[in-house]
Amino acid sequence: MTKRSAPPVSTDTPIGSDIDLEREDVRLADGTRLTPALAESIVEEARRPGGRPSLSGTAVHSPQIAFRVPAAVRDRAARVAAEEGKTVSQLAREALEARLGA
Repeated sequence: MTKRSAPPVSTDTPIGSDIDLEREDVRLADGTRLTPALAESIVEEARRPGGRPSLSGTAVHSPQIAFRVPAAVRDRAARVAAEEGKTVSQLAREALEARLGA
């Protein structure tokens, strides 16, 4: 069986007529029926901005701080973070906030 690839899509790609998902049976690749609600959730997911969520709770860019540490410190931070079920970034954020009294 020949594997098909998706056609290229751009802003110039013509869009066909709409499909009435209430009346027509359209299936996704895994066999799931495409319903209006599922189509809407797919569109919402596609429109969602990429990247990690903002730490401020709003849709604004969270500033970053980068700094170097000795390998031993990084290794210890990774171990502690893993033990606590956190990322090294979360651990560093908590340490900095505690130091600054935030």
